[in-house]
Amino acid sequence: MRFLLIGLLFFLCFTAKSQIQLSEEAEIAVVTLGPYQGEPWSAFGHNGFRVVDPTLGIDWFYDYGLYDFEQENFFLNFAKGLLKYRVGVREWERSFRLHKYLKRYIKLQYLNLNLEEKQKLFDFLQNNAKPENAEYLYHYVYDNCATKIRDVVEENFPRRIEFDLSYKVEEKTFRQLMDDYLGQQAWGDFGIDLGLGLQVDQEASAEEYMFLPPYVYRAFDGGTMKRNGEILPLVRESVDAYIPKEPSSLSVWMTPFNFFVILFFIAGLITHRNLKSGRRTKWIDALLFGFAGFVGLWVVYLWFGTEHMSKNNLNILWAIPFHLPLIFFIGRERFRNFFRTYFKVLAYWYCGLLLVWAILPQPLHQALVPFVLTLVLRSFYISYDLKK
Repeated sequence: MRFLLIGLLFFLCFTAKSQIQLSEEAEIAVVTLGPYQGEPWSAFGHNGFRVVDPTLGIDWFYDYGLYDFEQENFFLNFAKGLLKYRVGVREWERSFRLHKYLKRYIKLQYLNLNLEEKQKLFDFLQNNAKPENAEYLYHYVYDNCATKIRDVVEENFPRRIEFDLSYKVEEKTFRQLMDDYLGQQAWGDFGIDLGLGLQVDQEASAEEYMFLPPYVYRAFDGGTMKRNGEILPLVRESVDAYIPKEPSSLSVWMTPFNFFVILFFIAGLITHRNLKSGRRTKWIDALLFGFAGFVGLWVVYLWFGTEHMSKNNLNILWAIPFHLPLIFFIGRERFRNFFRTYFKVLAYWYCGLLLVWAILPQPLHQALVPFVLTLVLRSFYISYDLKK
């Protein structure tokens, strides 16, 4: 029994010593990375924590933006909006070289913490990075790599942090805030506008702006912290660790708008030839209405089957799911009268949609205007053709 107690005491002492105790030279910084245009999801920037202690030889980057392709049901969870992200730790120099290579600016905000506060935040990050604690359910507005920085600091210093939210000088929705960073991501912006519904068209509060990394930087930059009744700056020092001469950029000629304009002219030429020959080119209609129907089914799936912010998606006004099954029956003689009426009504429906396009509560992507015009053109022609 005596040997058991001695062994237990030795174990407890060893465990206590194994906890890393930061030195007086330790620093903790909020890291803000600029946009990288090589991937749509990186166009918004990125955040993390840097912990550096020269005495202990520590220089680590805590990254809340990691995910594992090998996690169970990865693609299903991704489709359903239930993807698990995690926090990971790696050497700062390795991360610094990577993001410098990608031409992302790297800004550091060293927090104005005393040694006890640094130790508390560091212990939290260490515990959070353990495999059993590392995962969290990702949400691209309410729980992401940027909001985690805000939440971690607030959780460790409750009722002591006051962020500077003076950057909110105009009413902006979540969609408009995203659009500010998608100027070079034409197809990414198009996909977001297709997939997200009216939920992202509500006005974001000043604190909700912090789902975007640059607003995390601004909120911390002018933020304050209470300590023993004294109000102190939250950031002791801001450092531009790297500012690229030429930031990451992307130039795409074949934007969604250009693509659908070209498609409109192709459909126009085909329709002109059909009118002269008296024979309808069926594949173009299968392509156009098949695409609209497929997008409609996708919108319905996102609306009812996922946790994305995709409910009440007004893209359903042009992406009508019924198109997809119906295109296989257009040529059937017994359905001729039905389809003649169907496409005539459809043509007027799309014309009405174009008239109210600019005043809809959900801004539909402008690249869809030439596509809807194409649907109008072919709807009128199909109705005319079936009337002969």
